[in-house]
Amino acid sequence: MSVLTSRDNPRVKRWAKLVAEARYRRSEKRALIEGPHLLKAALERGYKPVAVLATEEGAAQAEISALIRETGVKPVLLAKGVFRSVVDAETPQGIAAEIAIPGPHASGGRITVFLEGVQDPSNVGAILRTAATFGTGKIVLDCGCADAWSPKALRAGMGGHFALTVETTTDLSAELNAFEGSLLSTVPHGGMPIEEADLTGSVGWIFGGEGRGLSEETLRKVPLRVSIPMARGSESLNVAAAAAICLYETFCR
Repeated sequence: MSVLTSRDNPRVKRWAKLVAEARYRRSEKRALIEGPHLLKAALERGYKPVAVLATEEGAAQAEISALIRETGVKPVLLAKGVFRSVVDAETPQGIAAEIAIPGPHASGGRITVFLEGVQDPSNVGAILRTAATFGTGKIVLDCGCADAWSPKALRAGMGGHFALTVETTTDLSAELNAFEGSLLSTVPHGGMPIEEADLTGSVGWIFGGEGRGLSEETLRKVPLRVSIPMARGSESLNVAAAAAICLYETFCR
């Protein structure tokens, strides 16, 4: 089997662009997932890769060889240096795959998460991971959020993307207006204690960006604001940590 050895190869340049540019991912409706864990998670949820990339060395490893066979896709072998030029991880694991980003579709689950202006891709990914763990059906991100399909968000999501409906909207206000259920947000102080909030039925949690929080326009649409108990002198929680507590509480009810 031939090995791609040039970074100027059109396919190599395209994959590198998918990794680096959110706009290109959106236009192509494609993303590149890296490492055996993410590929395994995608396969378990019925995702079929468009292409599978492997290094010369990686393709010979037992776990990676088994994964390649499971995909049913003939792998493209890349020289080690070329593979490193494509992927984002500091320590590449020898395998990656191009997948189609799914479009909007009906989702199950009684919990929906809305994100406004969450700009750290690691926070976006961590929230997706938590949401999948606690039975969330759908996550809606506004255009001010980091791209959910960026390499850092995918790594932090640990496969959670593939268990959720993930959508990006240009009009978060319209999405909130259309939501049929209870809308809630968190505030550092002065809200209803989360343990007293009614978290039964269809629930939509709205989380805002790091530092800035939710916009005034969005806050006006939220009838219920809750606060998480914190030690005296604490100002606030990281948005991913706050989301984890809220989604756990909702799941347990």
